[in-house]
Amino acid sequence: MTDSTNTPESKTAETANQAAPQSPGQQTAHVHEQVVSLYKKSEKIYAREVEGWFTRWRWVMVWVTQLVFYVTPWLTWNGRQAVLYDLTARRFYMGGLVLYPQDFIFLTALLVISAYGLFLFTAVAGRLWCGYACPQSVYTEIFMWIENKIEGSRVKRMKMDKGPWNAEKLARKTAKQTAWIAFALWTGFTFVGYFTPIRVLAQEVVTLGMGPWEIFWVLFYGFATYGNAGYMREQVCKYMCPYARFQSAMFDRDTLIISYDVKRGEPRGKGKKSADGAPQGDCVDCSLCVQVCPTGIDIRKGLQYECIGCAACIDVCDGVMDKIGKPRGLIRYATLNSMDNGWGRKEMWARVARPRVMIYTAILFAVVAVFLYSLYSRVPFRVDIVRDRGALARVVDEGFVENVYRVQVMNASESKQKYRIGVEQLMQAQVSGGEEIVLGPAEARWVPIAVRVPPDVSSRMGSGAFAMTLVVEQLRQGDQPQLDVREKTTFMVPR
Repeated sequence: MTDSTNTPESKTAETANQAAPQSPGQQTAHVHEQVVSLYKKSEKIYAREVEGWFTRWRWVMVWVTQLVFYVTPWLTWNGRQAVLYDLTARRFYMGGLVLYPQDFIFLTALLVISAYGLFLFTAVAGRLWCGYACPQSVYTEIFMWIENKIEGSRVKRMKMDKGPWNAEKLARKTAKQTAWIAFALWTGFTFVGYFTPIRVLAQEVVTLGMGPWEIFWVLFYGFATYGNAGYMREQVCKYMCPYARFQSAMFDRDTLIISYDVKRGEPRGKGKKSADGAPQGDCVDCSLCVQVCPTGIDIRKGLQYECIGCAACIDVCDGVMDKIGKPRGLIRYATLNSMDNGWGRKEMWARVARPRVMIYTAILFAVVAVFLYSLYSRVPFRVDIVRDRGALARVVDEGFVENVYRVQVMNASESKQKYRIGVEQLMQAQVSGGEEIVLGPAEARWVPIAVRVPPDVSSRMGSGAFAMTLVVEQLRQGDQPQLDVREKTTFMVPR
């Protein structure tokens, strides 16, 4: 906020005010204009390093998530990449599971499961996802660790940034940027490796033979990682992430959140008694809880939407309590009801199984059960039918009425399969072109077939469209049907 009384606009306003006619006894009122900035310049946050139980668990999640992300594309299954989203071939490989675009329902189910899992965890213990497994939090933690190892502790980093440029500062800044860029590019390369076979992609990188789209996405994802984790950090959580805005809708007074015990901590001070003789609280006002916060908030002011639930303030406060001989838990996971009513752990945890949590749990288990059953009972091949638009129906030799179709058979298994196409619901129909179809593992093929009916049958049917079912059978040894897929279509009889 800036006072602009010395600006030309303010002087003009004051002159006009003084020149205006005034009633007797009225004092001259001076108009002062103020310019209010809608955007406050953000100050760089220098997060202090912290050790503790929650910090160790946060680093466990960093290792787990990053090992899954970076190692998974290098795993093989039946001679191919175990997890590969081949957009060109329109196939998605996940271990022994081969999915086609027609299996989009499974992706929808995964998104629903993820959403309800997020709702459940948030209702129970707040922003666990944000604090421990969100990619923004994980990569920020990694980039901050690199920064700390190269530039030094919080105090050293602050002193270096305020000081003039010299050889040491240039060397450390250059080393940090090099490490950040290398890690970001490795992340972008791994991301693209889920869509282009990663071993092929690695050879292309070595031989400088990457395609334009591969180069674009490696650089784009790498730049996003570099910018978000290296510079934007808490601003992504505060201003870009929608979860921070609607999280309160999933909270209630029995949700475990990171809380400061006001009754125990206030009034703050380092002595046993204040100036007026009143006893001091346990909080020594060291401000370490603010220094370790990656979003720069003061948890002692109560729950704020900027809090990502990383629990760094709990770890550092417990360390201070240990040093001054006070019990831990001045800052802890607690519910609003437990803080207001002075409940212990037993009473607090007894309220976890409340209706909202039970509903989320029931829906989550139901969706997971349906999803797993659908995968288990899924037919291992897919069928699509397209009519020949060039000739919907035609009369061929000996008066037979013929319709031509194109049938796409997609083998969703990891072994060679044999198929046969037949017709139901159409009297004396003859099928040519689909007697024996052999497909390799995860192969798809368009097969043209012709369906004919004799002239005496077509004359009894009359002109028009008639219901028909194409049956695609998967054959086992001895050409016996093992599984089948039925697709409804129509048979046209011309006038």
